[in-house]
Amino acid sequence: MKKELTCSMLFEQGHSAADKLIFSFEYPWEILPHIGDFITEYGKTLPKEKYDSPTENVWIAKSAKVSPLATISGPCVIGENTEVRQCAFIRGKALVGDGCVIGNSTELKNCIIFDGCQVPHFNYVGDSILGFKSHMGAGSITSNVKSDKTLVSIKCGEERIETGLKKMGAALGDYVEVGCNSVLNPGTVIGAHSNVYPLSSVRGAVPKNSIFKAQDNIVTKNN
Repeated sequence: MKKELTCSMLFEQGHSAADKLIFSFEYPWEILPHIGDFITEYGKTLPKEKYDSPTENVWIAKSAKVSPLATISGPCVIGENTEVRQCAFIRGKALVGDGCVIGNSTELKNCIIFDGCQVPHFNYVGDSILGFKSHMGAGSITSNVKSDKTLVSIKCGEERIETGLKKMGAALGDYVEVGCNSVLNPGTVIGAHSNVYPLSSVRGAVPKNSIFKAQDNIVTKNN
């Protein structure tokens, strides 16, 4: 398997409360089945002077700003100084880091959102991991189930890697920028510091430090 798809290449340690979980696995899709159990155990360790628990298995930092119109189901952790805006729908198994923005009508399900990540407008993030300070433009989504309902595989060059999962959205490395109204198809992995053009349909692996213009037009950034 390609080294560029490993957690250690996609993410830098120290930017998620889930570091212990994330870096105990080699590849990000291996993490997905364990997110819910991790959140349930991690939430129990959070200090009561910093976190409220308004409902069972939901922990929200007292410094977070959560709209009363947002819906949050457990297990879920909302980190410090994070903003959850009106009509956000967090369906559970969501670990949202510190200093994040979960925006208007954004839906989260079975995901890890690293610190400083923004999904601020009409986004869907399911069965996915979004790295430190990554950003999804308005209307961009992760598609997590193939249309034929077969197991998700990841295309990396000429290699096809089987995940063994029916549901996998995307793994975005640190500092990834996804343009507005883009679709990240099942099994998308985008390397750190890469950009995706608006209105893109992305499939498979995108190398780090790249600009995704189209599926057959991926260029390396000029440093």
